[in-house]
Amino acid sequence: MIREAFALALRAIRRNVMRSTLTILGIVIGVAAVIAMVTLGNGTTVRVTESIRSLGSNVLILTPGAQTGRGPGGATVAGPAFTTRDVTAITQNIGGINAVAPMASARAQVVYGNLNWPTTITGTDNDYFVVRQWPMAAGREFTDAEIRGGRAVCVIGTTVRNKLFAGQDPLGASLRVRNMPCEIVGVLTAKGQAMGGNDQDDVVILPLRTVQRRISGNEDVTVIQVSVQSSAMNARVRADIMALLRERRRIVHGKEDDFRILDIAEIANTVQSTTRVLTAFLSALAAVSLLVGGIGIMNIMLVSVTERTREIGIRLAIGALERDVLAQFLVEAVVLSLCGGLIGIVIGLAGSYFAVPLLNVPFVFNPTIVALAFGFSGAVGVIFGFFPARKAARLDPIEALRHE
Repeated sequence: MIREAFALALRAIRRNVMRSTLTILGIVIGVAAVIAMVTLGNGTTVRVTESIRSLGSNVLILTPGAQTGRGPGGATVAGPAFTTRDVTAITQNIGGINAVAPMASARAQVVYGNLNWPTTITGTDNDYFVVRQWPMAAGREFTDAEIRGGRAVCVIGTTVRNKLFAGQDPLGASLRVRNMPCEIVGVLTAKGQAMGGNDQDDVVILPLRTVQRRISGNEDVTVIQVSVQSSAMNARVRADIMALLRERRRIVHGKEDDFRILDIAEIANTVQSTTRVLTAFLSALAAVSLLVGGIGIMNIMLVSVTERTREIGIRLAIGALERDVLAQFLVEAVVLSLCGGLIGIVIGLAGSYFAVPLLNVPFVFNPTIVALAFGFSGAVGVIFGFFPARKAARLDPIEALRHE
């Protein structure tokens, strides 16, 4: 019976190809939109996660200043900069940490030969490469003598290498940072864009003392990055650092901190949760098209029942049971819906595949959402095709044969 119902359904669909195509258009759009939204949303989540991980794992970022008020509308109040003595105190008094990297950054023009490039100058020490989990692609890190003496040596990112040394080996070359000649001793591996879209490889790393003496002209440390031994210790280490800095900065009880401590793990969880919620919301909006498509199928099936009333009457008169007629029209509605689902899956995956390079996110295939979309399209056919099928099955054979 089911095989016969499928044959009759395919015959009816072929008889009205254009109408059938327009009927399933809502299902096609709904399934394609849901799959595209989920695929692109998953790709965005992976991209954001990779960007956050590129900042290092189990990292706390300390910055001077405090935010007044709650939420993104709060104003930022400046606070006194950190010093190298703060870095030493954290290193010596806080347990459970792998490395502590002081940083002082500035924008500057770097020059090699006839080429120049504006980039970020960062003063730090070798703990920076540990915290950021950033190995060398070539060359070496700084020596202790270079760090203590503030020597004019530097490590460059791949973007600076590509802009100034295309096709050349930069190791040992003299790079001019503002008016200071600087010997290149290392080249970092590529990290790509950060979460905010900034190019992490567009950087020149110098010893902290070199930047303080020759570029910034002060002993300020603008950022301290702390690598914690495990994520389970993040909260304790953060509380210990907060207590230590409040004591060192003489912040009395009840007064707000004049510094901030950001936990990369918390930021990652928040961003991932937000991305998932937005993906689910957009997918739900796209799924409305499936309901619209289901209503279209029900409408066309009712029209089909009216057009084929005499045919139904003949089938019932020669011995067909009500369940046979019910199965015939129900299967026809399901076949229409599943065809729309299959076409929507192909369009959704193909559209996502060609869209991910434009959005700079990876293509993440999710077989679960494909199966759910296909199953939901079939369910739409069953739900919205049942009423027209039942109407056809309950026709009076005598009245149906009299129908013109």
